[in-house]
Amino acid sequence: MGKLSGLRHLFMTLFLHNFASFMVIPAITDVTMAALCPGRDECSLAIYISGFQQAIIGLGSFVMMPLVGNLSDKHGRKALLTVPITLTIFPLVRFQIVMYGLNSRGKGNMAILAYSRTRSFFYAYYILKILTAMFCEGSVHCLSLAYVADNVPEGRRASAFGILSGIGSCAFVCGTLSTRFLSTASTFQVSTAMAMLSAVYMRVFLPDSIINDNLSTPIISEGKSDGVANQNEEPDKKMQVFKTMPSMEDMLALLKSSLTFSQAAIVSFVSNLADVGLHASLLFPLQYYLKARFHFNKDQFADLMVITGVAGTISQLLLMPILAPALGEERLLSVGLFFSSAHMIFYSIAWSFWVPYAAAMFSLFYVFSQPCIRSIVSKQVGPCEQGKAQGIISGIGSFANVASPLAFSPLTALFLSERAPFYFPGFSIMCVGFASMIAFVQSLMIRAIPPISSQRVGNCNYMETA
Repeated sequence: MGKLSGLRHLFMTLFLHNFASFMVIPAITDVTMAALCPGRDECSLAIYISGFQQAIIGLGSFVMMPLVGNLSDKHGRKALLTVPITLTIFPLVRFQIVMYGLNSRGKGNMAILAYSRTRSFFYAYYILKILTAMFCEGSVHCLSLAYVADNVPEGRRASAFGILSGIGSCAFVCGTLSTRFLSTASTFQVSTAMAMLSAVYMRVFLPDSIINDNLSTPIISEGKSDGVANQNEEPDKKMQVFKTMPSMEDMLALLKSSLTFSQAAIVSFVSNLADVGLHASLLFPLQYYLKARFHFNKDQFADLMVITGVAGTISQLLLMPILAPALGEERLLSVGLFFSSAHMIFYSIAWSFWVPYAAAMFSLFYVFSQPCIRSIVSKQVGPCEQGKAQGIISGIGSFANVASPLAFSPLTALFLSERAPFYFPGFSIMCVGFASMIAFVQSLMIRAIPPISSQRVGNCNYMETA
């Protein structure tokens, strides 16, 4: 950690942002069901709505992530980080209005009106959340990874990515643990305050990273700009804005530039497909499964998440910096995916309330997978392509947000209802585990090769098409 002290302001910004985001997760399921299906432990409407939300957010993120990463290569990481960190504040403010409606429900003769208003406020929050998350979902983590890649040599990059994920896990623990001591209404108030603090701290203290003095690399190559300098400058600037969006050909060319990159992209998609199916951004399918199966409430969800977060934090901050240089990212990736599949299968066959708590301890190992994928990808591109490469991988992962809810949300709702073809409440979670096993098999095909990023230094005109 001492060697990475130059990243302390990034780590603090990420901690504050994740703290604000994670602390509302244990409460949001209860609030959603109270708004949509009051007094019930099962609610198909809530499952379908959360699945639709994840799908739309994933589709938007699939388009936005490569653009965000590409823009950060040209205009700096800090400028692009400002946007999602600030936008995160607005849905939290809106959700407090939903909480006000819930608290006013049942008072005097206004109970029916309060219920109607609560649903209206919830849907307003729901729409606002979708619109902001299409840009914000994953972009802070994506840009943070690119920032780390700018400032950390290749030999220590896997450990640095692991520590970055460990900081996120630490925020996860602190945020969810805090919900044990706060009321639901206070939880959203504190979350809003922390989100504001993260934006202010980032703008004041975080220095921008310099990518070999090429942040302002022109999009049009010198050969293409001969004879047009000092002529039609304004139209040229407008064209550059439109050409900042990487085309499908650009993304395919980058994916084909390295077999290792392509394999890592496949593993990223399949593993994210499983992750989204299990807990995605709000843990909806798993929470509804545990709520229906064992009547878990907000506090028990928080306990489960704290166990997962503590184990993941210890692993990423202490174990991964030791294991990554010894085993290599490729082997460590396979280890993480194997335990990811195992812990999902244990959830699906849980026969007692303590089994989910035991399965949560598997996070000691399955947290290795995402930092390893990012490190493998980072070493396959040049310094001026880090934002774009991380954006493409984030976009591919976000596409799983589209496919996974379409498959797993109806499956979850079906097997938690009375219309299930056979009794197996955890059947959808079992299918998620099988998807993770496919990613594990694919990861075994990745072979360690010398990083090529050092061979591509100075080749910053990556938007130039052949």
